[in-house]
Amino acid sequence: MALGWKLHGDGKTPPLGEAVAPEERLTWPRTVGIGAQHVVAMFGATFVFPLLMGLDANLAIMMSGFATIIFLLIVQGKVPSYLGSSASFVGGVVAVRAAGGTTSDVLGALLVSGVALALAGVLIHLAGVRLVNKVLPPAVTGAVVMLIGFNLAPVATATYWLQDQWVALATMAFVIVAALLLRGFIARISILLGLVFGYLLSILLDATAGPITSVLPGQNLRDAAGAACDQEGPYCLATAFSHDRVDFSAVSEAPWFGLPSFTTPSFSVNFALLVLPAVIALVAENAGHVKAVAEMTRRDLDPMIGRAVFADGVTTVVATSVGGSPTTTYAENIGVMAATRVYSTAAYYVAALVAIALGLVPKFGALINAIPGGVLGGITVVLYGMIGLLGAKIWKENRVDFANPINLVPLAAGIVIAVGNSGNDAPLLRFSDDFSLGGIALGTIVAVVGWHVARALAPAEMKASLLREGPHPAAGSTFGHVPGDEVAATSGSTERPAS
Repeated sequence: MALGWKLHGDGKTPPLGEAVAPEERLTWPRTVGIGAQHVVAMFGATFVFPLLMGLDANLAIMMSGFATIIFLLIVQGKVPSYLGSSASFVGGVVAVRAAGGTTSDVLGALLVSGVALALAGVLIHLAGVRLVNKVLPPAVTGAVVMLIGFNLAPVATATYWLQDQWVALATMAFVIVAALLLRGFIARISILLGLVFGYLLSILLDATAGPITSVLPGQNLRDAAGAACDQEGPYCLATAFSHDRVDFSAVSEAPWFGLPSFTTPSFSVNFALLVLPAVIALVAENAGHVKAVAEMTRRDLDPMIGRAVFADGVTTVVATSVGGSPTTTYAENIGVMAATRVYSTAAYYVAALVAIALGLVPKFGALINAIPGGVLGGITVVLYGMIGLLGAKIWKENRVDFANPINLVPLAAGIVIAVGNSGNDAPLLRFSDDFSLGGIALGTIVAVVGWHVARALAPAEMKASLLREGPHPAAGSTFGHVPGDEVAATSGSTERPAS
């Protein structure tokens, strides 16, 4: 795609009922303004998720800019989207770290997932999007998204919340109230506003109430006898001590300009298996976002779904190869397009360049890393719960029937395995000293493989009832069952057009 855009009309805000197409732009000052809105929209999640994964947030922001440019080039500018940090990988990364994985191990596992996602994109491009619906029906996709989100519950409540329970409670309450009372675009960034609120509240409490006594992960390590020890583990634990909620020492020491710290990935089959289930969620997420953009731009973008999934895989590989965060297309920025009716890819290039520039300011990254754990606790109880409930949303919008044992039994087992084994170092299945399965990985396998096995073994009437599932007319969902080798629906069943 040539980097050139046709001026829309006189370059001013489009009249009511008109929209700026992806290959068009407004005047450059207005385009820069729209690009700035995209930066604000992506910003909160793009640096929060790397923090939750223990990755360099500043590098993640910078790499999101490069990822967006790469994505736009691969999709030939036909799918305007911003590529920010993905939430889908947080659960798998937490599991890798719980199993003793280092940051290099995390990055290696994420890079492998990026390769898998890119290969999935190639397969979808060659076989068609109907393949996604057939292999990953709504029942399965919803279950995987739900188990990924709810698997993170112990991290929110036991790691972050307990660092400062009152700040966590106040931050959570602020996010809930902001999401309910604010309107339009500002309501979409309630998580970011909550983070700013909690940050400022922590600074105020440090100045007025003084230090807090709590446990900070990796700090003040003590053994059972109370003696200092070096490496956190079963016999060397972080213990409570008095500290300020916000520590700005690293901010004052950081330079204004410079390159972020890069990290090289290392690879392990065990760790890769913990992260790979997120690929399922990413395929569904990317396809859904392309459909949303297609509806807004009134264009048939189905042929671009495979290319978009491939591009997301490629950008994840590029980002994680140097220490950045895995990527995904952002619904937040799709919301900006819906509000402004400006679908110009020029605005996304502006946003990408701003993100790259921010990544070259180490002091900015240090300020992000100083966010108190209590603030993250208040945000993550909402955020992780929302991720989990997105699975229920997929079920609801696609009228998944849980009276049908094909859906009920294997998915119930998979979800409980993933959630029940969260935060637990002991895997549920150990094959050898080097290979084991548990948590998200085993839960996903049980849900996906179990559903297809159950469908193969089920009697004809159970298979027939699957044909009555599919997108609800009012939902706008794109994921439904594809009639194939199911038996024909009974004469009393409701006909549903092929998706």
